[in-house]
Amino acid sequence: MGIFKKKIQPIYSRPNDASVAQAFKNGNGMTKLSFFIFGLGNITNKQIVRGLIFLAIEIGYLAYLFSFGIGALGDFITLGTVEQGQVFNEALGIYEYSAGDDSMLCLLYGVITLALTAAVIFVGCMSGKSAYCTQFRKEKGMDIPSFMDDIRSLKEENLHAFLLAFPIIGILCFTVVPLVFMILIAFTSYDHEHQPPGNLFSWVGLDNFKSMFSQGSKLAATFWPVLTWTLIWAVVATVSCYILGLLLALLINRKGTRAKGFWRFMFVLSVAVPQFVTLLSMRTIFNANGPVNVLLREFGLIGTTESIPFFTNPLYAKITIICINIWIGVPFTMLSTTGILQNIPAELYEAAKIDGASAPTIFRKITLPYMLFVMTPNLITSFTGNINNFNVIYLLSGGGPDSLDYYYAGKTDLLVTWLYRLTITQKDYNLGAVIGILVFIILATVSLITYRRTGSYKDEGAFQ
Repeated sequence: MGIFKKKIQPIYSRPNDASVAQAFKNGNGMTKLSFFIFGLGNITNKQIVRGLIFLAIEIGYLAYLFSFGIGALGDFITLGTVEQGQVFNEALGIYEYSAGDDSMLCLLYGVITLALTAAVIFVGCMSGKSAYCTQFRKEKGMDIPSFMDDIRSLKEENLHAFLLAFPIIGILCFTVVPLVFMILIAFTSYDHEHQPPGNLFSWVGLDNFKSMFSQGSKLAATFWPVLTWTLIWAVVATVSCYILGLLLALLINRKGTRAKGFWRFMFVLSVAVPQFVTLLSMRTIFNANGPVNVLLREFGLIGTTESIPFFTNPLYAKITIICINIWIGVPFTMLSTTGILQNIPAELYEAAKIDGASAPTIFRKITLPYMLFVMTPNLITSFTGNINNFNVIYLLSGGGPDSLDYYYAGKTDLLVTWLYRLTITQKDYNLGAVIGILVFIILATVSLITYRRTGSYKDEGAFQ
């Protein structure tokens, strides 16, 4: 009987389904105070350890806030007020640098303080809800769990919370907070003229976005052509690799094709070679004095002093990049589509042939719809990857040929390679952050709208 008596209902029963507002509204005075004095409701109901943990978190945060956090929030608002300067040291007879504020650290510490504040507010809500759960149990005559019961619950009904807590904390610390920091840079004047710690930068609101879109500005004259080429590149690279890879897989898998394993092996070889090695090799092959131009001269197809500008003419460079990307991307598509093709029910093909359907009709009515149904999420992923395909552009053309009409961008630059130039070469971190935000908005919008309109999302069991 002792064993059954010790076993209690789940710690967070029905009251845990209540929202924070409902817990505050329906809670007694001690529960309401627990939202402000963490753990108070638990301590008064003899859940000492749980209450002390909540209270320790609040005390630690208050200690941080009064010792450092308030100043960090003030610096976050101003991004620093004292610039680094020079002071003449009469004893040594030299000028020395006097320490000033560092705008980057002001921004970083402010973001960290805000993140900690949000986390403590969340803990305060947990404290209030925990006190409300305890109040509810006490009013209903239920057992109030001890600290050991809390520990045991982490192995049973709260196992999911225990296992997911550490990954979520890691994501918040190493992904969300840095992202917020980088997003906020888009609203500052952090460029090549305002480099900390020697210079301060300040908040400029939406000025960077306005300059990116304002008619007549050099930034706008660069952004729109680069965006257009980025979208064209992403669509063409995705569609061409998919269609050609699918046709190659169909050709290899047809009944009349012999040595299927050999042909697959030959194409897989290009996948086995690291991509950057292939790209650098192609850049050497197609440069002005590379093997292709040398052979064309030897065969008399071009003059002895001429060369085809594969990477120095904007149109030729774009066509060359697309063709090389096809060479690299088709084998990947061939491999992924081969497995799907082999899983299409043979009865569909047999019924179509009995009805007298031709090969093109079978492809258009059976094979292509089935492949699109299964691979649409993969196509969306490929489209997203091609918009951010830094390697192909940077290693082949470097974004060139450069143009004086553009603001530190070339004719084959994608948004992501232009962002790289602005940040690494030009030190315009605010403009780089603006481009990063715009790329995210474009990708998120296109991906979500496209995916929600596909059969894969609307009717996932259609081809089962």
